[in-house]
Amino acid sequence: MSAPATPRPTPPPAAAPASQPARSGSVRSARTVRSALLDWRLRFALLSVVWGFSFLLIKVGTQGYAPFHVALGRVFFGALALLAVLLVRREPLPRGRRTWAHLTVAALLLNTLPFSLFSYAELTIPSGLAGICNATSPLWGMVLSLVALSEDRPTRRRVAGLGLGFLGVLTVLGAWQGFSGVDAEGTALALMASLCYPVGWIYVRRTLASVPGSPVALTGGQLLVSTLQLLLVSSLFTTAPTGLPLWPTLAVVALGALGTGMALQMQYGLVAEVGPTTAQMVTYFIPVIATAAGVVLLGEQLHWNTPVGAAIVLAGAALTQTRRR
Repeated sequence: MSAPATPRPTPPPAAAPASQPARSGSVRSARTVRSALLDWRLRFALLSVVWGFSFLLIKVGTQGYAPFHVALGRVFFGALALLAVLLVRREPLPRGRRTWAHLTVAALLLNTLPFSLFSYAELTIPSGLAGICNATSPLWGMVLSLVALSEDRPTRRRVAGLGLGFLGVLTVLGAWQGFSGVDAEGTALALMASLCYPVGWIYVRRTLASVPGSPVALTGGQLLVSTLQLLLVSSLFTTAPTGLPLWPTLAVVALGALGTGMALQMQYGLVAEVGPTTAQMVTYFIPVIATAAGVVLLGEQLHWNTPVGAAIVLAGAALTQTRRR
């Protein structure tokens, strides 16, 4: 899952229209509200499915391409999707050397590194386990924010959530049986990828939060920079693919255009409509969908400790996101 280029405040709600004396107007207004609620819920569910299936698409992509090529295709087609949105809106990319310098670092932390690490991790671990590792990002984020962001203060509930979350990680990995049956290197790569996201978010929050331009423009520029970074890395450390296998190619295109491009655009709409707190709850559905997709479509094995540990991880992550009133 890719992070937006820069956080934006939620726009204030629009002024309520003047009440109409006619009852039919009230009925139409109520129907409009219900349809709007249904609309965002459907988009919320679609976003959960798209991001949940991203780990399956990575697994399929690595069956035909090198991990760096999967990551490269992901950011390339994601950039094309967002550039198409900007073209329709007639909105320019960000300007200024300083902005692009910060976008270069953000691209490395939020796209190039985690996308490559997840691709390499899924060479040896199930896609469902990669999705569960991704859910540890809020746990890492809390630890880092306490150090890097002065406005965040530890509370008993958040510390308890941190401990609970890492207990869930140990449950998923089967710590009581010596981590047998789990590829340590692949799991470590996936956890490192999840750590990249909060590091990137903190950097973006400190450097790009006040930069003019929409999140779509900034993220589009970020994905363009990541494309150049991965193009350079893949040319140095891998050889060009000798063919275009059908299913891995379709998986990489879908991973980029849908899971990295249009999904971010959808998330921006949800944040503006229902607020960041509700929109971010999609994070808690991703590992569930990733695990189910891996079991049903890829035939990955599922032991009892995997769903139990994932539930504990999500409970801990939810606690770490609580704030004082």
